[in-house]
Amino acid sequence: MTFHSTNSIDPSESAACGCPTNGIDGVVGRRGFLAQNAMGIGTVALASLLRDQQLLAKPLKPIDERKSFTLEAKAPAAEPRAKAMISLFMHGGPSHVDLTDPKPELQRMDGKDYSGDVQYSFVNRASKTLLGSPWSFAKCGEAGTEISELMPHLRTIVDDIALVRSMHTGHNGHEVSIRYFHGGIPAVLGRPTLGAWLTYALGCETQNLPAYMVLVDPGGHPVDGVTNWSNGFMPPLFQGTVLRAQEPRIPNLNPPSLVAGSLQQRNLSFLRALNDQHLAQHPGEADLEARIASYELAARMQIAATDALDLSQETEATQKMYGLDDPETREYGTRCLIARRLVERGVRFVQLFLAGQPWDNHQNLKGALPSIAKRTDRPAAALVMDLKQRGLLDTTLVHWGGEIGRLPVTEGEGDQKGRDHNGQGFSIWMAGGGVKPGMVYGETDEVGHRAAVNVVTPNDYQATVLKLFGFEHDKLVYRHNGQEQILTAGRPARVVEDILA
Repeated sequence: MTFHSTNSIDPSESAACGCPTNGIDGVVGRRGFLAQNAMGIGTVALASLLRDQQLLAKPLKPIDERKSFTLEAKAPAAEPRAKAMISLFMHGGPSHVDLTDPKPELQRMDGKDYSGDVQYSFVNRASKTLLGSPWSFAKCGEAGTEISELMPHLRTIVDDIALVRSMHTGHNGHEVSIRYFHGGIPAVLGRPTLGAWLTYALGCETQNLPAYMVLVDPGGHPVDGVTNWSNGFMPPLFQGTVLRAQEPRIPNLNPPSLVAGSLQQRNLSFLRALNDQHLAQHPGEADLEARIASYELAARMQIAATDALDLSQETEATQKMYGLDDPETREYGTRCLIARRLVERGVRFVQLFLAGQPWDNHQNLKGALPSIAKRTDRPAAALVMDLKQRGLLDTTLVHWGGEIGRLPVTEGEGDQKGRDHNGQGFSIWMAGGGVKPGMVYGETDEVGHRAAVNVVTPNDYQATVLKLFGFEHDKLVYRHNGQEQILTAGRPARVVEDILA
């Protein structure tokens, strides 16, 4: 990011604050300022960042066609339906046949052998014994969509969502499918995620908060770690900004009293001017651009972020709707509520992740699945209802789903039995942002093993999301190493027009 300052530097002011000059007409040198200035944004922080990122005394990286990037709001190629997105990613693979995709034939065949081919991840615990769902389903809403008793709050919003029952990655592994969903190619590292592509394409509607924010779990990162919000081959400016799981969610947000106020602003203006000079001499240092941009953003965030994270401004009724009154839903509900407050203030893309992969129920299905469903169901439904009540759902796309589903056969035996991975067929749902409400799209086969009707791949999902934001997936291009790159990576992809309002 290149910053342009309208503030001139008075050499006498520089001398007064103890800043060294380079000896030529009293002009302060960039290196001298950074070497000796210890107030606000100075020596230690920036030098440490440069050293950690190996940017000191390092040859310049190849310069792409665009020499600098910003997060200023940009107009999409076509009229968008969505302006912001919240992704509730459910790592581990929620069991669709127990939650969103009832299968009478699976119930009828419970305990009998499955005649089809099965790809297992854990062969030593595998079987071909079909396992009917231990939980009941009921038709809900005007649409009559059948949802499990494990998700009573999802039942209340079925008329606001499009439930896709025919997702298919073709891969059973977690990481391979996660990277497919986020980056467009199965298994491949080093690609920008969907959030990075959206912020690259559209920027941010606010310059006081990050465009792409990640709300992590207090228990730790999800499986595949920071790859989930990577900028890949794009500049670091488009990487997700992590909001801590516990207070203080943004450490060191407010400056020490010694440098607060006008002194901090003078230091920022001075550094911005020096940065302009440096970038003019060494264009294309994207890593340095992003880090200095983060300093500028941090200063602006001191008011905006404090306000966005202050949930005391919310009514008691709103807090209760998200489950903040229940220890089992309070933490996830808090993050869902923060997500709404962020998009309300112009943040473009927000992701919520869970620690590890709690939906990965290889064992103890009867105990583990109800627990994670209860933790997330009420807050996720509340997010949709809250956005709708505030008139934000029309322009905010909400996504719920994992990278895979679960097999219809039993893994293990007795009370500890569970379900193995299944990338051949599973469910996700979407709401708002131009998605047709109250509908079910696609089908799995009679026992829920494979997507059988209107198959949807992660590339189809990505193409559909980009369409809602005003882009054709094969025309949103980023040039890297002289080649045109797209999110769907040249793989077959279609916009799922049937789920668009």
